[in-house]
Amino acid sequence: MTQARLAGRIAVVTGAGNGIGRAVSRAFAAEGAAVLCADIAPDDADLVTRGIVDDGGRAVACQCDVSDSASAKAAVEMAVSEFGALHVVVSNAATFVPITTLADMEEEHWHRTIAVNLTGAFLICKHAIPHLRAAGGGSIILVASQMARVANAGQAAYCATKGALVQLAKGIALDHAGDNIRANTLSPGGTATDRMVARFGDLETAERVWGSKHPMGRLARPEEMAPGAVFLASDDSAFMTGADLLIDGGYAAW
Repeated sequence: MTQARLAGRIAVVTGAGNGIGRAVSRAFAAEGAAVLCADIAPDDADLVTRGIVDDGGRAVACQCDVSDSASAKAAVEMAVSEFGALHVVVSNAATFVPITTLADMEEEHWHRTIAVNLTGAFLICKHAIPHLRAAGGGSIILVASQMARVANAGQAAYCATKGALVQLAKGIALDHAGDNIRANTLSPGGTATDRMVARFGDLETAERVWGSKHPMGRLARPEEMAPGAVFLASDDSAFMTGADLLIDGGYAAW
């Protein structure tokens, strides 16, 4: 029998309550990892955790606002306290603000986007790296987007943060290669999540309007992103750091 690729590893996943974060958390657990499922919505984190445990996996839930340093630190330390170490970090939490031009954007929306999407990744990594170092190394995965490479009208703040995450991962990769810590980004294309419903009203509209912009003619499913995260977390990507894994249905190829 093939051994699970993440057997014995402990992971923190932020934004774990829904969408890609939920799919990644479940995939990690299925591959043998113990997972701390962190989300700003505690009920969502609990639901994902219960599902993992019911399936025989190991997981704990944690309410976490990644934009708050104390909250981010507490989540990381909870993982170490519950499971004994830390080997993998997936920074997936993100916020979305109303689509509008930069000139019309509310300043509070700009600041919130930076605080969650970019500063949140910094804070989780800042507090996690000492524990990764203590464990002998590990893998950091920052969830970026195809919007790190191309832009979309009305989403300047979101695109700016996703592009910044690609560079942040490169910086971490260089700073901590000597600690045996790898850092990469995972860049999904448009994915059928609750956020698509919030933006377009329903998934049927999202598929028609946004899915059609992808050469493959559809939106991804969250479960199609999870194998990429497992790859980046596992020894299969042992010689990969400072890179961006783009899974976008060809969107950036236009």
